[in-house]
Amino acid sequence: MQTSESFCLTSPGSTFKKLPSDSGWSSAILFETPEEIYCRVYRVLKPRSEVPPVEIRFEKFAGVNSFIRLHDGRLLVRITDLLAAAPSPITEALAYILLAKLFRKKIPAVYETRYRLFVNRRDMRKRAQVVRQERGRKLFRSPQGEFYDLVEVFESLNVRHFHGLMARPALGWSLGRSRTRLGHFDPCHNAIIISRVFDQFHVARLALDYVMFHEMLHLRHPVEHSGTRRCVHTKAFQAEEKLFPQYQQARLLLKSL
Repeated sequence: MQTSESFCLTSPGSTFKKLPSDSGWSSAILFETPEEIYCRVYRVLKPRSEVPPVEIRFEKFAGVNSFIRLHDGRLLVRITDLLAAAPSPITEALAYILLAKLFRKKIPAVYETRYRLFVNRRDMRKRAQVVRQERGRKLFRSPQGEFYDLVEVFESLNVRHFHGLMARPALGWSLGRSRTRLGHFDPCHNAIIISRVFDQFHVARLALDYVMFHEMLHLRHPVEHSGTRRCVHTKAFQAEEKLFPQYQQARLLLKSL
């Protein structure tokens, strides 16, 4: 199973082997503890600084999230428990990413690519989705707003554009009136959330219809993954989106919100 151009993971129980083409390889010793890996990477990035005590915790986050903090002379690293059994080169890659961000340095491309290839594997994505479903909470308001009912908006568009065949996900208004995140589809909770900025008497129905239509297309065109790339709006998605009646007018309305 090859996970990047910089290292190769062979069969279970075997070791990681350096590939001939990997000029940027930094050996991740299989018998190093995570703390030792972070200390080693710290010395690489801050060779003139004394390495502080390192504490690593694997925590039950609702996603593939990890955090690092330097406080009171101690380095605290909080890593998603999804990576608790990750191979040493992945721990090493994450160490480079977190420490580079902490010290505002450029993340070495070889480590960023290695990490992204690992977390974008199909099995990791499935595990992350299950974790988000089990641990995550989706907070939103009722679909019945003051001026618009999202259920009615969804079903109207469903009949007009999807032959009434699209199963209705959970619908709701956002807690705030965001003008930057107008709507989103959450596949983990199967929910479409629309910004309450649209639930006002002066907002044209066309603008709301277009945003809801856009989010409905995410149900038909799921995110595609290829290596380190994650494509949310595929070519098929974009092509179908442009079939929305008064497409240009609707987009102009969004700019005036």
